[in-house]
Amino acid sequence: MGWVLVYTCLCWSIQTASCTLFQHLAMKTLSLPKGKSTTKTKAELKAEEVAENKRRRARKELELFGPKHDRRPGALTANETWWCQHYLWLKSQGYLLRPRYAPDWVPSWEGTDRNPFACEDGHCMRFGQIMDATRVFDGVYVSLKILEKSLHPHEVEIGQRFMSEPLVSHPKNHCVPFFEVLSPPNDEDRQLIVMPLLLPFARPPFDTFGEVMECFRQLFEGLLFMHNNHVAHRDCMWMNIMMDAKDLYAEPYHPVVPRMKRDFSGHVRHYTRTQQPPKYYFIDFGLSRRYDPREATPLEYPIFGGDKSVPEFQNNADVPVNPFPTDVYYLGNVIREEFMDTKTGFDFLKPLVDDMVQNDPNARPTMNVVVERFDLIRQQLSSWKLRSRVIERDEDIFETLYRSATHWKRRIGFIVKRAPAVPRFQE
Repeated sequence: MGWVLVYTCLCWSIQTASCTLFQHLAMKTLSLPKGKSTTKTKAELKAEEVAENKRRRARKELELFGPKHDRRPGALTANETWWCQHYLWLKSQGYLLRPRYAPDWVPSWEGTDRNPFACEDGHCMRFGQIMDATRVFDGVYVSLKILEKSLHPHEVEIGQRFMSEPLVSHPKNHCVPFFEVLSPPNDEDRQLIVMPLLLPFARPPFDTFGEVMECFRQLFEGLLFMHNNHVAHRDCMWMNIMMDAKDLYAEPYHPVVPRMKRDFSGHVRHYTRTQQPPKYYFIDFGLSRRYDPREATPLEYPIFGGDKSVPEFQNNADVPVNPFPTDVYYLGNVIREEFMDTKTGFDFLKPLVDDMVQNDPNARPTMNVVVERFDLIRQQLSSWKLRSRVIERDEDIFETLYRSATHWKRRIGFIVKRAPAVPRFQE
């Protein structure tokens, strides 16, 4: 009986001690700071990951837009603030920004159920350093570009060089004109370049091969003109090729949404390039350099522009190279990616383009050779080919039927009117 009593007491003591120890451990676990637990469920880990992503996104938005960014549709972005602050100064210089940037701007959709993006003043420019404006004394639409001299010290110098005689009057000069260079008040580092209002060179789409050939002629001759004047563009990729489309549209187009009229009262009608041949331009001389004419083979360390595929830049970033063959690659790659890879019927350009984009820069033709070879290729194309429609590779059967019918209607009209198969821009 005594042994039973002793055994019972011993079991009770062990159970009591175990409970006390369990409670003590439980209290320690509960008292641990949040996030210090050594064992977490998948749900807890997922929640922490989501929270960290939110914090990271908030930090990024703070860096990009600042603490007072308004996220409402159509609201002014942080990039537009500079333009709003300089509205009155620009007006005093003879340039009027759109109503969106006026100090007393009230959104036209405010107090209505209209969609901001259905209103003219609901759209901001895609790039913060570029803005459109109206030149007050003659009503011409222009583009304004902010640049920092500390980052791009040669851009204004090179642009103004091509605006001086005899270069500015040369028919093969396809460098974007600099109408004026302004210096914003109380800012020694910034300059403001005034240029024509331009559109991307492939919008609206090309109708015929002849239109494309005229575009290539201007671009090839324009880059050769730069090279002959000892200037390498060093970033002549597709985004830096634009066109003056003011005559291509029946009415002024909106600078942000070109398919719309400037006042957003409806869609704007445009002509084909056969009817109104535009002039094409190279823009953005931020990476461009002018070299000593006595230096036959200038060398520059690689600097990446918009096209990151330059073969000589891939593994030899510390080896200086001749920038002129790199320009040849850039322009050849524009033709390859924007036309040969996305549209049908451009195989006749393959030998020339393949040579322009060779991996070995020393094996590429000079722009002088490119122009000569292109002229020979152009002369071998029949009128039928040149008047043929440019067809997208991803075009479906219904698009083909509709576009072919409307194209043939235009084509017959052009033949009757004896419009040239290659519509040449007249200076």
